[in-house]
Amino acid sequence: MTSTMRSLFLDAARAAAGLIADPKVAAAWDEPGALPKMTVGGIAEHLAFQFLAVPGVVAEPVEGRQELDVHDYYAQISWIGEDVDSEFNTGIRDNAERHSAEGPTELVARTTATLTELAADLPSVPDHQVRMGHWPEAISTSVDTFLRTRLLELLIHSDDLAASVGLDTPAVPAAATESVVDVLTRIAIRRHGPVAVLRGLSRVERAPEAVNAL
Repeated sequence: MTSTMRSLFLDAARAAAGLIADPKVAAAWDEPGALPKMTVGGIAEHLAFQFLAVPGVVAEPVEGRQELDVHDYYAQISWIGEDVDSEFNTGIRDNAERHSAEGPTELVARTTATLTELAADLPSVPDHQVRMGHWPEAISTSVDTFLRTRLLELLIHSDDLAASVGLDTPAVPAAATESVVDVLTRIAIRRHGPVAVLRGLSRVERAPEAVNAL
């Protein structure tokens, strides 16, 4: 039986794939996107990566590493708050732009094939430990926690791509947004402190200028 997180991830991935396939995205492929130093095509590629990478990751269980829950995972990663020209962010952009050179038609074909594979295989994948290649060597998460991190990326970058081409951000189940907001709130508290986040969410007259999580 598909877990709730797997269902939410698949719903968000389908919504992202539908956005990527919109003709407005193809028409603006080489134009500047809503993110600094990224084209629309580059953002589409980075969005797609959040589910294109999943089959390979979940198919390779790991052992003997520290298995983190989602909040501890975000507490340990180093890229949060880095400058747009940091080595990590530059690598992300370069990889996305390189793949985007293959064009929108090719990306839509890859997303369609991967979604078919995920819908068939993901429900039965054991909730074993997994890790992405760029994670610190000692860190892993369960499959469902890994998918929760990809869900966050899918929602954020779907909004980036929609904003880039003047489309509405794709609708997803309320539980998907709630999961992502929960994670972002905890990150924001670590970055700005509990009082700043409390005021930012409740008191416009005392709200700090920013309580961004990422």
